[in-house]
Amino acid sequence: MSYKSDTKILFKNIDRDDSHKLAVYQGNGGYQAVLKAYGMQPVEVIDEVKRGGVRGRGGAGFPAGLKWSFIPKDDPRPKYLVCNADEGEPGTCKDRDIIRYDPHLLIEGMAIAAYSVNATRGYIYIRGEFYREAEVLQGAIDEAYAAGILGDNCHGKGIRFDLAVHRGAGAYVCGEETGLIESLEGKKGQPRLKPPFPANIGLYGCPTVINNVETLASVPDIIANGGDWYAGLGVENSSGTKLFSVSGHVNKPGNYEVELGIPMKMLLEEYAGGVRGGWDNLKGVIPGGCSMPVLTADICETVTMDYDALAKSGSYLGSGAVIVMDKSVCIVKAIRRLSQFYRHESCGQCSPCREGTGWISKIMDRLESGKGTPDDIDLLLNVCDNIQGKTICALGDAAAMPVRGAIQAFREEFEYHVEHGRCMVG
Repeated sequence: MSYKSDTKILFKNIDRDDSHKLAVYQGNGGYQAVLKAYGMQPVEVIDEVKRGGVRGRGGAGFPAGLKWSFIPKDDPRPKYLVCNADEGEPGTCKDRDIIRYDPHLLIEGMAIAAYSVNATRGYIYIRGEFYREAEVLQGAIDEAYAAGILGDNCHGKGIRFDLAVHRGAGAYVCGEETGLIESLEGKKGQPRLKPPFPANIGLYGCPTVINNVETLASVPDIIANGGDWYAGLGVENSSGTKLFSVSGHVNKPGNYEVELGIPMKMLLEEYAGGVRGGWDNLKGVIPGGCSMPVLTADICETVTMDYDALAKSGSYLGSGAVIVMDKSVCIVKAIRRLSQFYRHESCGQCSPCREGTGWISKIMDRLESGKGTPDDIDLLLNVCDNIQGKTICALGDAAAMPVRGAIQAFREEFEYHVEHGRCMVG
């Protein structure tokens, strides 16, 4: 495949003037895919998305079409569609650009998804800090209602789909789908025990599909061009294009849409302008948001940006937030900052997470301030063992994995802090 591909799905309209407006979107073929979907059987729409192989772009990577197929077809209860636009993972800022510049792409994707699972009501749960983006999104929804695209007779086809925006209040844990549902219902945003899963008991106790903004925004092109076309982009098990939010020590930080499977070095060098000070100055990269383990420079030299390759390398694709660190970075200080974040964001429901994130943060404070002991490094790993895989949601894993990964990749820095009481860089 050509990694320098001009294929654009999510950012195809981003450079157009007034790209957020309905007239511009329709003038460039917008809302034709949903009309095509309305001419298909719902199960055919799901099958097309399955063929495309699009996986959840919020971080979990679960196949979207398969998730839709879990909704019980003959259940008399109302069905709901929820878009997760919380985007609370540090380093991630891609969904915001879709909402800001092409909100109708998201609305069309949601309309198709809703039709496929017989949902008549949808909600977009948007991060509370995205005030301007929520305004743009609401304006697009108002346009869609006025044009008959949303409402009780969508496109004159006798299909009903209503859509509303719900603003969150800044809790990281509400990015977890059941915590989001609890918040959407007006309750404290704490994740639920699973099973049952939202496909059976979700919003208001009814069957619910929850997908990320980027996932749903990919759907119109899958329907318009066919699942086989979409599956032809990217690599095996990682089809399509992906938005990568590249930040940190690169010369051109930003959001870049490329096909999955691109070499990380190519993404950083040819798209993000190269590592500050040159590639030899690279220390490590967190490839999928701050909850993922850091990769050392030698791994970054050869690894490709897809689900399987990053998993084999010891990290994960996650949300696609690529955080680049050069050799001026103290890994201990960076992980301390992350541990403070997860301690703050733990909802406190699970003992391992509530207590464990506090212990991690305290030990990291001790190490970074030069007061650590030789036993603290192994104690950190022990605390991580007691958190990871033992909590209701993945926040505990998110707190433990960066610490464990940093110790495995840069243990000598932790040991230097213990022996010398200070950082080995700078």
